[in-house]
Amino acid sequence: MLLACGKDFYIAGRSLPPSGILNRVMFAEQNPSALPFVDAYYDVRHNTSGTVAQFSISGFSGTLPVAIQNMPDQQTGAISSANSSSLILVNYAQEKVSQTLTIPGGYANSVFVSHDLNYLYAANDANHVVSIYDSPAKGSYVLNLPNVDSISVNPGGTIALAFIKNSDQAASQSTQNGTPNGDFSVYSVVKLTQSQSLAAANNPHYTYTGPNGVTNTAEDCEPQNLPGYCLFPVSTASGAKFDHPVKAVFSSDGSTIYVLDCGPECGGTEAGITAIPITAPSLNTGNVGASGINLTATSFTPIPDGVTDALFNGNTMYLAGQKCSGTYTTGAGCSGLFAGYLTAYDTSSNSITGTYSISDGDHEKMLLADENTLWIGSNDCNQGVRYAAATSGQNIPYGCLTMFNTSNGAVTVDSYKGNATGIAAVTNFNKVYTAEGGQVYIYSTANMAQLDNTNVTVAGTVTDVAYIDGETDANNTDY
Repeated sequence: MLLACGKDFYIAGRSLPPSGILNRVMFAEQNPSALPFVDAYYDVRHNTSGTVAQFSISGFSGTLPVAIQNMPDQQTGAISSANSSSLILVNYAQEKVSQTLTIPGGYANSVFVSHDLNYLYAANDANHVVSIYDSPAKGSYVLNLPNVDSISVNPGGTIALAFIKNSDQAASQSTQNGTPNGDFSVYSVVKLTQSQSLAAANNPHYTYTGPNGVTNTAEDCEPQNLPGYCLFPVSTASGAKFDHPVKAVFSSDGSTIYVLDCGPECGGTEAGITAIPITAPSLNTGNVGASGINLTATSFTPIPDGVTDALFNGNTMYLAGQKCSGTYTTGAGCSGLFAGYLTAYDTSSNSITGTYSISDGDHEKMLLADENTLWIGSNDCNQGVRYAAATSGQNIPYGCLTMFNTSNGAVTVDSYKGNATGIAAVTNFNKVYTAEGGQVYIYSTANMAQLDNTNVTVAGTVTDVAYIDGETDANNTDY
């Protein structure tokens, strides 16, 4: 007989967690504030023997958790809370809080941490600042940017873009030769090299000249006596523009940034996507961290049916948004109601390949799941054309959750349960967990049939859900 001490592992060599549960979905629950998790194989909150009534992440003392940045590959989750100046990191393997990161500029409405956990980037639309925490440098930075509203970060933390609320930027706009020729809509966070830091000392509008001779002038550099970071505007070449940009998504090969222009849905003129190529001259060499020092948008593609969120599936980028059902006039608004649409865009041919009617509302959640399904969540879906049609007597669903089949184009819209603020794909088990109207629901990916959620409902209010045992970091609706 051979006896040995060892360690239990499950998927991808991960350690068996203390709870012994292999398929966990974690909730961001408010009132009371907690991070409970359930067994998503059996759809229960207790263990199989019944000795533990409910599981939760230990050490969590935050208030009003609102969003989970899910990183299963790193066995980490980043929890942001309403009115909190902290980002709480959770260790999935140990099922406990591992670290609390202080947001330098205070509460941020948009905050992300790089997947290596080295960099935190945040935007505060009340204080008009961009916050950075640089773990390798052990430094905190606060940069001034009036009307900054949100921030988008690529998984590696090498590109961080800040977006100005309700802004437009015309074509051929840059700071060539250090002379700005207008207001900008998108700014890039850049970590300076040592020599750049010395050159930018006491010069918040430091001008950088790239290897190709192109110059760019910073909006702000901090701290001013010896800056570590600067904010540089993103230029627009001929044929490119920004129209109320709200966020960015990044191609899987890392070669292109696609900025989502909200357009009429946000009070602008034309919805679309603006492409920013990532080339060697556009990056700051000799440093680590955020490096997009000379980014230039090169093209704008109209998306007639609107765009506020997007997700890649191979070469196809799915874009969710709304368009006016009546006549839209810039400045005067929409004469009718807005209607939700999903647009399939082929990035290899730069062409729209399909448009589909989906839930109305402000689309902020998208996630791929089993059986070739794409799930889309929105807020305020009861203010669009579907709700109006239903209240007039038509038999039409108007819920905030949509299931789209990517193989055949079939669309299924949920019945109304409230805002769809969270989606978690329990991959390989053909089910999806959602947070709708503050409660937890479970659906089949085969036909969107609602499964029994009796043993996973909560007494509080759930704002987000995450499958923390997902196979990859792609199982995440926030990025």
